[in-house]
Amino acid sequence: MAELNSLEELGASVTGTEPEQQEAPVHVRKVDEQGRSYATGKRKNAIARVWVKPGTGKITVNGRDFVTYFARPVLQMVVQQPVVAAARQGQFDVVCTVVGGGLSGQAGAVRHGISKALTYFEPGLRPVLKKGGFLTRDSRVVERKKYGKAKARRSFQFSKR
Repeated sequence: MAELNSLEELGASVTGTEPEQQEAPVHVRKVDEQGRSYATGKRKNAIARVWVKPGTGKITVNGRDFVTYFARPVLQMVVQQPVVAAARQGQFDVVCTVVGGGLSGQAGAVRHGISKALTYFEPGLRPVLKKGGFLTRDSRVVERKKYGKAKARRSFQFSKR
């Protein structure tokens, strides 16, 4: 058995490669026949299917303009965050269908989907979007109600007498 002096040598012995040969993964461009990139975004119980293609910057959600679908300005800002962070305003058309959850969760799902689709269309944007935290799926969901409790954690009111 060979003597191992560092963690890199241990990793090399397990994978069968030299430690200097391992390099960062290469992200390839994923585009369909119509020149679109597809991604799925999720947030709470909402799921968004997002297609990104070169265009004029129009964002459509469930067949309607995103300004009419997400009436609150905060939600409109959330949907536009990845495009603004990548400095690609007015360059991509976004078409998405979103189901489940409420408006806030749906806006978060659309944001997540747009971010992933942008990285598939243009892999060079990945570091910018990753640094902004747009590629991370927010895994927080509503906690289930437990038996013997009024809500998920709240107990019934205690009565001494």
